[in-house]
Amino acid sequence: MTKNDFHGQLNNSLPPVYIGVPQWQHQRWPADWFNDASARKNMLGHYAKQMNSVEGNTTFYSLPSPETVQRWIELTPADFRFNFKVHQTITHSGALDPFHPDIEKQLALLAPLGDKLGMLMLQFPASIGPQSLPAMAEILAQFPQDVAMGVEVRHPAFFGKGDAEQQFNRLLIERQVNRVIMDTRGLFANPPLDELTAEVQSKKPKLPVNVIATGMHPVVRFVGGTDDAANTRCLQPWISKCHQWRQEGRAPYMFFHKPENGDAPWLAAEFIETYNAHYPQAALPQLSFAPPAAEQTCLF
Repeated sequence: MTKNDFHGQLNNSLPPVYIGVPQWQHQRWPADWFNDASARKNMLGHYAKQMNSVEGNTTFYSLPSPETVQRWIELTPADFRFNFKVHQTITHSGALDPFHPDIEKQLALLAPLGDKLGMLMLQFPASIGPQSLPAMAEILAQFPQDVAMGVEVRHPAFFGKGDAEQQFNRLLIERQVNRVIMDTRGLFANPPLDELTAEVQSKKPKLPVNVIATGMHPVVRFVGGTDDAANTRCLQPWISKCHQWRQEGRAPYMFFHKPENGDAPWLAAEFIETYNAHYPQAALPQLSFAPPAAEQTCLF
């Protein structure tokens, strides 16, 4: 396994950890991450050499063309995994419609990905609460059993340790659907110091981090802030939890966010380095970054 061959980790006796960020392209990455100016012409290909998964949020807003899906297939290795959100018409259009035609449409468009379709994620807004559990169950029933599913909820009742959360978790366990865990503690560790962080804080939920694996692919969406020490502190519990899941035979997904997502790969790298320090026998491939620009030597 080479230093940054993320796909070589499949040689490990434990299940893989799928690690990624919420996008596969950023204007800074060719220079700061990939160390290759030509990467601008093939950002996904360069990204997929370093990461083995991506949290695809674009499908929440619009569905890709068949030609785009084919290009994704061609640019990624066989064990790369795309995790896509289900389109917002399914989850954010008021009353939930289990038979919405966009379900079948999205499934048909993404079907050519085959095994590269790691998971489809349903993200329900805070307005969808316990009264919608029967509709959630009907929606989940529309997806084939061979398509891994994740569900993220934001209604406070699903985080209260009461009957509503127990019923929700039971639904997911019975169907082997993964509960998506969103950890925004790093983001909210301090008041915002800039407009971007303030904007991100206004959009992200501030909810308890209830940790549970309801399926074979636990999903963690870790949203860090601008305080590196706080991010490190909040990352620590996920090191042992991720290893525990692997020991249980689960293959978790770990997705890393920052207010400026161009910085997210460095947060992922910190997770990997810390994990490897704790569990060298089950080490994950490290990311490789461009060396810092050398300071110019003063000649006079």
